[in-house]
Amino acid sequence: MSNTSSSLRGLYLVTPDWDDTRKLLEITELALKGGVSLLQYRHKTADAPQRQEQAECLLALARSYKVPFIINDFVELCLSLDADGIHVGGTDAAVADVRKQIGPEKILGASCYGSLELAQSAQTAGASYVAFGGFYPSKVKKYPVTTPATIVSDWKQQGTVPSVVIGGMTRDNSAPLVANGADMVAAISSVYLAGDPQAAARGFTNLFA
Repeated sequence: MSNTSSSLRGLYLVTPDWDDTRKLLEITELALKGGVSLLQYRHKTADAPQRQEQAECLLALARSYKVPFIINDFVELCLSLDADGIHVGGTDAAVADVRKQIGPEKILGASCYGSLELAQSAQTAGASYVAFGGFYPSKVKKYPVTTPATIVSDWKQQGTVPSVVIGGMTRDNSAPLVANGADMVAAISSVYLAGDPQAAARGFTNLFA
């Protein structure tokens, strides 16, 4: 899969730090049935063998639903699995260096927090999309909730790659950001901790209908 912008629209599902691989796969599949445009494997506390196993299983699952699969941070894992791409944080490896490592075809995402300058430099360095946030308090990630909602429409005017919004996203609070021009909504808890993950995923997907 190439890093074309066409697939970068809709629900961007990010995995929680779950050690229970069976549960992780079950809930992820329910979400995929509800509609996911991009799946990211993120597990900050897993050891290497667990990370390898979970990533392999999730990749196979994503492939069966024809959804691009992204690895958070671990470039070597992305390359060894031939995953569809990688997401790097603002404090992780430089975007330009990662682009050189993974080649021109893979998806490369970059966290830009509340900074249009970071987004502009990430785009120039070869990012396929830029991620803004946090906008709202998150159950999973700890960060300052200082990103202005207007950053999405500002980016729409000056950027050429898609934007992702992240941080405490629910269907309702992400709706105005999508209306402002966000191309993707990244969600963890709102889907994985939902009573009905499939319906939760569909709720996000419907925002882009």
